[in-house]
Amino acid sequence: MNTMLRAGSILALLGLMTTACGSDDTPEPAAGPVTIEDVGPVEADDALVGQLPDRLSEGDRISVATNAPYEPFIAFREEGNQKDFVGLDHDLVLAASARLGLEAEFQQQPFDGLVPGLQAGKYDVIVGGITDNRERQEVASFVDYSASGTGVLTTGENPSGIGAISDLCGLHVAVQQASRQQEILEDYAEENCDEPLRITSYPENTQAVTALKAGMVDAVGATQVNLVQTAAELGDEVELVIDPDHPNGYLASPNGFGFLKAEEELVEAYRAALQSLMDDGTYEQILAKWGQEAIALDEATVNQAID
Repeated sequence: MNTMLRAGSILALLGLMTTACGSDDTPEPAAGPVTIEDVGPVEADDALVGQLPDRLSEGDRISVATNAPYEPFIAFREEGNQKDFVGLDHDLVLAASARLGLEAEFQQQPFDGLVPGLQAGKYDVIVGGITDNRERQEVASFVDYSASGTGVLTTGENPSGIGAISDLCGLHVAVQQASRQQEILEDYAEENCDEPLRITSYPENTQAVTALKAGMVDAVGATQVNLVQTAAELGDEVELVIDPDHPNGYLASPNGFGFLKAEEELVEAYRAALQSLMDDGTYEQILAKWGQEAIALDEATVNQAID
């Protein structure tokens, strides 16, 4: 009798153990919508979820590395907390991941360690205003979500009538010393201006803007994404010139979310997810939230470096 009871107990225990182990294999419930602050909920799209590589399925987490602060793309929600992020890239990656049924988890990394860490498999995606260029394309592929080139800022009344980069010929323009914009404007002046374009460089871009406000120069040349923020801060004191031939700025380089080059399926899945955000207006809402409509793209692309 004792032997039979003991055997029955062992079988019952084995049954419980089998049930517990089986629960580990139970599929996780489908991911619910993710709410983007000041924008709204973003739900998974079954067709897009089906584009994920085999190693990923709905409800999985994807690791995202960034280097904050680099506003407006990425910043810390509060000083001293390096685990909670805000910014344009933060919102777009959360939304694109949600459309794929994935949960994006962000982590802070040194900027010069983003690409090496991606190569080492430490995370799945790198973001934070990263320029899509051909050197980085040797190891990574980029889903391009915005583009920003050299923009022009002038005073609120625009007394020089600047409407395009060609109107800078014959004027006095301030730039940040040793910036890409200084090089671009010097090259432009040499190749295109009959009247001399005078360029004065300042150690910091803020000093160039101060010179503009003081009437010392006619305009400031800087990256359009930074000038958008400056124009928003200064209001009627300044005017951001939108060149109809170069709406994202002159020689606009794309910014992209970086993935390991071998992850072709994942790259295409995120491109398609971003396109769906463009199609339903979520993309436009997120850019408007951060005041960055001027760097928008018409469609989601991959590896569109111009250098």
